[in-house]
Amino acid sequence: MAGVLVGGAFLSGFINVVLDRFISGETYNLVVGKKLVPELVRRLRTALLAAEALVADAEQKQFGNQSVRKWLDDLRDAVYKADDLLDHFCTEAATQKQVPTFLPSFLNFENRKIVNEIEEVVRTIEDLERCKENLGLEKISTSSSSWRAPSTSLVRGNVYGREDDQKALIKMLKDNSEHHLSVISIVGIGGVGKTTLAQWVYNNGDLMKEFDLKAWVCISENFDIVETTRNVIKGILGGACSLDDFNSLQHALKEKLSNKKFFIVLDDVWSDDGDKWSYFMTPFQYGKKGSIVLLTTRGENVALAVQNCRPYFLKGLSEDYCWSVFANNASFPESNGRAALEEIGRKIVKKCDGLPLAAETLGRLLRTKHDVEEWNKILMSHIWGFSVEKEEFLPPPKRGESLEEVGCECFDELTSRLFFPKREGFGDYFVMHDLLHDLAIFLAGDFYCNSEELGKEEEIRIQTRHLCVDLSHCSSKLYNSISKVESLRTLLLCGNFSSPYFNIEAATCEILSKCKYLRVLSFDKLDVLPNSTGELIHLRHLDLSYTRIKTLPESLCSLCNLQTLKIRGCYGLTMLPSGLHNLVSLQHLDIRETALEEMPRKMSKLNQLHVLSSFVVGKHEDNGIQDQELGGLVNLHGPFKFKKLENIVDVKEAKSAKIMDKKHIDELCLEWSLGDDLVSSTETERDMLDNLQPHNGLKELTISGYKGTIFPNWMGHCCYQNMTSVYLESCKNCCMLPSLGQLPSLKSLTIEGFDQLRSIGEEFYKNEGDRHSLHIAPFPSLLSLEFDNMACWEVWHVSESETFPQLRKLKIRNCRMLKEEMLNRVFFRIVSSLSDVSKVRKLHIDTGFTEEHTKDMFLDGETLSISGCESVVESAFKAMMSINHLSCLQQIQIWSSRKLEFPRLQQQKYDLVELQIDYSCDSLTSLSLDVFPNLKNLEIRGCREFVSNK
Repeated sequence: MAGVLVGGAFLSGFINVVLDRFISGETYNLVVGKKLVPELVRRLRTALLAAEALVADAEQKQFGNQSVRKWLDDLRDAVYKADDLLDHFCTEAATQKQVPTFLPSFLNFENRKIVNEIEEVVRTIEDLERCKENLGLEKISTSSSSWRAPSTSLVRGNVYGREDDQKALIKMLKDNSEHHLSVISIVGIGGVGKTTLAQWVYNNGDLMKEFDLKAWVCISENFDIVETTRNVIKGILGGACSLDDFNSLQHALKEKLSNKKFFIVLDDVWSDDGDKWSYFMTPFQYGKKGSIVLLTTRGENVALAVQNCRPYFLKGLSEDYCWSVFANNASFPESNGRAALEEIGRKIVKKCDGLPLAAETLGRLLRTKHDVEEWNKILMSHIWGFSVEKEEFLPPPKRGESLEEVGCECFDELTSRLFFPKREGFGDYFVMHDLLHDLAIFLAGDFYCNSEELGKEEEIRIQTRHLCVDLSHCSSKLYNSISKVESLRTLLLCGNFSSPYFNIEAATCEILSKCKYLRVLSFDKLDVLPNSTGELIHLRHLDLSYTRIKTLPESLCSLCNLQTLKIRGCYGLTMLPSGLHNLVSLQHLDIRETALEEMPRKMSKLNQLHVLSSFVVGKHEDNGIQDQELGGLVNLHGPFKFKKLENIVDVKEAKSAKIMDKKHIDELCLEWSLGDDLVSSTETERDMLDNLQPHNGLKELTISGYKGTIFPNWMGHCCYQNMTSVYLESCKNCCMLPSLGQLPSLKSLTIEGFDQLRSIGEEFYKNEGDRHSLHIAPFPSLLSLEFDNMACWEVWHVSESETFPQLRKLKIRNCRMLKEEMLNRVFFRIVSSLSDVSKVRKLHIDTGFTEEHTKDMFLDGETLSISGCESVVESAFKAMMSINHLSCLQQIQIWSSRKLEFPRLQQQKYDLVELQIDYSCDSLTSLSLDVFPNLKNLEIRGCREFVSNK
């Protein structure tokens, strides 16, 4: 039934969007006054409202009733048509030139045709509404409470495959036993087994005997702190609670918990309201040390709002354990049909993708079915249609928020609920659980089509609105059939067409001429964008990324509804159409990885533009920043790259860019093209960079190819409180680094290609002439520091004060002039200053397998790795010894460091568990093992002077 509720809200929301967009306010006046008679608009509004009232009931009754299912599809189809037709009128009315005419617009042939189509849509919706009695449809409330049964503390059936999770959770509970109150969250996707794991803990006798009292409370979606407090008291008492007001309830709960060690489970928590939780948790502070509150929740944001301990993320079961759950709930016949059913059952379990609740539900569903055909139906169906779980909907947008902000909030909310888990190792790449994917396909029905899911004889249905075609597996017959689906809204063309004899260009032009209502169009392979693209007046999103196009037709500039244009990776594209400023609705323009030589004029007319990946300064006198009017684009958000800055002719032009006024940019790259570094005046270069100063809310700054010798004073100013990353490269004339040490939030700093830099001194850490400098240790938050390709760098003075206290990574590459003894002192000072060095338990030292001319240090949790030349490694090793840290180390691994001297051991006990010395420490002759009572693994190999006592 999850599909029921989600689908109902989707269709109902779609109807409301149509009503809000077209039949209200300014748009209503625009359409009615110029195109439609008021009576027709009134009828459409009445029909939509009447039909929308029946949607919730229809969504619940569609299962097992094909007539209701068809009614829903017909209604959605009609709403799509109404949206398309009204959008056509609005677009035409907004762009039509005011030309005097003696004929009313409703006598225009084309308009008359569309009016007739709208009248037909209205009649269709009115007819559908009149079917309600025959289909038994009625208006029902959609705000009823959850129909999920509340959980209890009793374990239902066997628990499979959770031994490791049980051990991990027990360890978490014991590790927190010294805390006064620990709030621990079990976080996982719906149906993964959070409640089952909590039930197991709650019923574990050995664990629970340490607690004076315990209670189990199911909270679910509606977190009412008064009712929940009452339920906790009832759980402790094992009976009723007659108190009503919150004050009395809190005092009563405080009395029950005072000086008691308690274990309270709050199951199925949804609310992340920090204020509510703060009030609710107040009485829990009065218990004994070691008290535990255990939560189960789908939302990581809930865990963060409530907990004071790190959450435990529960993953899905393995396929074998998931099969055990399924098999335990399904019933296999004793006849020889069992093998066939088991084969199908295992395929069903594979679709469950580790969710025990799905395996259990489907197993129970098939318990009384012994027919292979019945099992196959479940396998081939969208199994979410049989789910009995309800999902709450996202909250409505706040007033004043843009659609982008709402979309980001929605996505973050879904991500926090593990609807879109992040794929590890793939950056910002998210995936969807197979069952949720099935749910999405089920809800889309015939309105969605993926060519990979079509059989050889199947055709694209005429109702399809969203189509994805893999051209590498697409026949010419299928491709030609796309143009018949004239109401298509989304067309994604992926891959390369396999047939060399098929004229794909002509077929594409045919599609674009017929599918006039397209909103989203994406090409994967394309040489030339057809001129007819400019006729797609409904188009909102055009993606040409990584295609081989070399020009964009001027006709493209007539797409007044276009909001997103993506041409990233179009390496052959050198110019944008001159009429680009006519794309008045454009919000996103992605031109990364293109060969654009300059921007077209009148860019400031794109006042809706929120995301502009980069701006290229032209070198012609009549095409500078002022003519291109970058200064007028004040609403830019996100990352922004300002390219070919060598074409700025003077300081005035740099100032006209108004970089300071672009308050929503959080990442800025200022880039001069590489090449001739000779300039007429390095002071002018500095002044131009000074006038490109960003606002002080910037988070990341990159400067590449700067031609000046020194940086302006704003670089590194402590007012940049949010700056987390600075990347300076190929500033070949610079002889001095900016004062970056006073940036309080700086975490990553990379400096490379400074050919003239010879010395790094105190100016790097603090600008003595800046009276606003903070009285803090230099680089208080820096985690990563890298230097690369510094040809003349010889001297590095490390500040006498505590420097780089949080550093986790130091890397120095291709800095051959940097003096070795100085580098040794630097490593000694930095390792000695590390705030977390006392937490290091594993020390890895290596000089043999590192990149040539590379020295680095890397601290990851309790592991410190140091590599490079032997003298640098020795300095870092001595730094560890200088703070008497050897006794705390549990693992030492030393590779290929022959000159390194192993420290002289004192007459004391060391915690070392593993010691490995490979082709290192040639001066080591013997080793007393008496001082290593915990040693379990010892390996000494290739140590020239070492004598083993057998």
